[in-house]
Amino acid sequence: MSGCSTGERTSDRIGSDQRLPAEIWVLIGAAFVIAIGYGLVAPVLPQFARSFGVGVTAASAIISAFALMRLLFAPFSGGLVQRLGERWVYLSGLGIVAVSTGLCAFSQTYWQLLVLRSLGGIGSTMFTVSSLALVIRLSPVHQRGRVSGLWSSSFLIGSVSGPLVGGALAGLGLRVPFLIYAVALLIACAIVYLSLRHSTLAAPAPGGRAPELTFRQGLAEPAYPAMLWSNFANGAAVFGVRMAFVPLIVVETLDQSPGMAGVALTAFAVGNVLVLFQSGRLSDRFGRRPFLIAGALVCGVGTAGLGFAPDLLWLLAASVVAGLGSGMLTPTQQAALADVVGSTARSGPVLAGFQMAGDLGAVVGPVVAGVLVERFGFAVGLSATGALLLVAAVAWLLVPETLRRTDEQIHPADPAGVPTDDDEYQLAHRVAVEHMPEEDTPCRRPRSQPRGEPPLEAE
Repeated sequence: MSGCSTGERTSDRIGSDQRLPAEIWVLIGAAFVIAIGYGLVAPVLPQFARSFGVGVTAASAIISAFALMRLLFAPFSGGLVQRLGERWVYLSGLGIVAVSTGLCAFSQTYWQLLVLRSLGGIGSTMFTVSSLALVIRLSPVHQRGRVSGLWSSSFLIGSVSGPLVGGALAGLGLRVPFLIYAVALLIACAIVYLSLRHSTLAAPAPGGRAPELTFRQGLAEPAYPAMLWSNFANGAAVFGVRMAFVPLIVVETLDQSPGMAGVALTAFAVGNVLVLFQSGRLSDRFGRRPFLIAGALVCGVGTAGLGFAPDLLWLLAASVVAGLGSGMLTPTQQAALADVVGSTARSGPVLAGFQMAGDLGAVVGPVVAGVLVERFGFAVGLSATGALLLVAAVAWLLVPETLRRTDEQIHPADPAGVPTDDDEYQLAHRVAVEHMPEEDTPCRRPRSQPRGEPPLEAE
């Protein structure tokens, strides 16, 4: 490091530069628009389907078709990311959802609505996989947890706000929310396009030869199978079983009005908001495993507790506990996934597998739990669901930490602060080089990198 003081410059830059790239904020804003729009459409969709003279089962199939297309086309979306890159898959997916949603407003038959919502599910999985890939690529290595927390928070706030906005627009008719959502998506698509059009951070690798990470290579990483299981368990508990059975518990077991189900679901969101951002940020300092283990345990206990609720107060408390656990688990999982795939490799199949695990849990969880509830009651059904998360906590106990330590927390004046581990040094050096002004680039030198991080060229 003679003549360049690379170690000191690395510490100084990593410790002082806490700003996030502008592109990250654009993606976070787009995530909010997508979530609030989905929340705007979701409450009116079953009623709109019923307006064509179909039964409850057919109306529910509209929602299931969207989720099924997301699940089936996730591998296809991962392959597109590998071949075309993240930006074009993201913009194309968002465009498909915008157009199909807008056309839903003009549906004249039930079958037209079913086909259009199915197309929307395909577009949804395209932008979900690619947006996760973009967030990973654009996130500074030492702030992955913080970015994941912000991104997850934008989705949560949007999804909670959507039904409130939808209620205010209810008097405008069942077709209007689809048009509003379509226009909002087109605006978001245009803003993302303009933001990423000349972005050097989101640009493809020089020569178009970005390293690729296959699903098989992902499975070879010890943390990735644990990630798949915990996301499956999280999808089953949070997005499947909770949404399906909390309203039933409120009405059938606790003899409360259906409106109180919304209060219980909001209590979960409150627990989420309390820890969602902070847990991601703190995982950048203390590692991912403590928050993954604690989050899975707390969410598992809270989920099981829902089934034993003797009164509404117990149910609300269990909902908050489950929300706290999910708030620790969700952003930290995404940060751990970013640690595994790296910021330069195209890893579409790995990201698609992660998304599929959560979607599969959301689809299968309510079905299996429903069988248990019918035979043994809510306590058994929700305890079995909570047990999935407890198994996830054990899995995270058995795998190594995914966060590679940098020297970001070491004082730059401390000579002992220069990393001695080769992987540590190279990771810290790469972050420093990415933040150097142009005149500093002659200090770059060839080096080796972990898988998924291509070497810098000597200049």
